[in-house]
Amino acid sequence: MSTPPQPPQQPEQPSGAPAQPSAYPYPNPQSPAPGGPLGFPPAAPATQAGQQSVYAQPTLVGQPAQPQPGNPYAQPGQYPVVGPPPSGGGGAGKAVLWAVVGAVVASAAWAAGVFLVKAGNDPDLRGYSAPSNLCNSADYSSFQDEYPDNDGTPTHNTLEDTALDQGYCSISLKKTGSSYADAYLSVQLDLHKKTDPGPEFTATWKNYDDSHSGYDVEEVTNIGDEAYIVSEDTTSGTTTGSRYATLAVRDGWVTYTMGYSAYLSSYDDDKDPPELDEVIDWLKTDTRATLESLSD
Repeated sequence: MSTPPQPPQQPEQPSGAPAQPSAYPYPNPQSPAPGGPLGFPPAAPATQAGQQSVYAQPTLVGQPAQPQPGNPYAQPGQYPVVGPPPSGGGGAGKAVLWAVVGAVVASAAWAAGVFLVKAGNDPDLRGYSAPSNLCNSADYSSFQDEYPDNDGTPTHNTLEDTALDQGYCSISLKKTGSSYADAYLSVQLDLHKKTDPGPEFTATWKNYDDSHSGYDVEEVTNIGDEAYIVSEDTTSGTTTGSRYATLAVRDGWVTYTMGYSAYLSSYDDDKDPPELDEVIDWLKTDTRATLESLSD
C-alpha cells in the first residue's frame, strides 16, 4: 500500500514570531484523530490558499522530528502499551496491535477452556471397579436362609466403554424342594465416567411413586451419598399377586441397584414369601457388603 507524500517541513521560528501559514492544511496522517484520548490538540481545519490557519502549530526548537509516514511503527513514546491505537493513519500498525491483543485473548480463553473441560471430565468413581462377572461379586447371603438352593446358572452381562462401565446379574432363588424359582434377585452396577448421574438418579428414584402408581418410596441413610427403597405388595393375604422391593444407591458417579421380586400364582409351590420388611433389611445388608468389596 502506498503512503502519502511527506508534507513540507516548517522553518524554525524565533521566539514570539507569529505562526506561518500552513502549506499542508490537513492533519498529519501519522497524528491522532481530533479529540483523541492522549490530549493532542484538534487538527487544523482546511483553509483557503493564502489564509493563515489559526490552528497551525509552529515547529518548536528542540521538538523531536516527525516519524516518516512510510514507517507505521515509529510512533513517539508517549502512546500507552495497552489500549486502542490512534484512529488516524498507520493501518498496518493497528492491524498488528489488534492481532497481538486477539492472540493473547484467544490463548487465555483456550487455556481456560482446556482447564474447565479437563476438570469437568474427572469422574468421581470413589475407587469402584466393575467386575467381569457381577454374579461372582454380588453378596446376597442374607437371602440364603430363606432360599438355600443356589442358582447354578445365573444370568450376567457386562459393558465396558469410555463413557460407562456396567455389570448386571440375575439370580433365581429357590426354597428347599422347589422345582422352579420362587423369587428373583437382580443387581446392576454402573460406573458413569463422563457425566454426573446425580440429578437424574434423584429425579428417578426419589419420585418413583409419582410415575408408578401403588409403589412406596423410602429414603435410606448411611448408604452412599443417597439411597431409596421402592416397594410394592399386591398379595394382600391372598395366594396371588406379587411382592417387590428395590434398593437404589448412588455413591459419587457410581450407581447400584439390588431388586427382589416374588410372584404368587396357582402353580407356585411357595405360598408364603417373606414379608417386605424382612426383604428390605436383607437388601440393605447385602448392598452395603457388596459396595464395600467393590470399592477396595
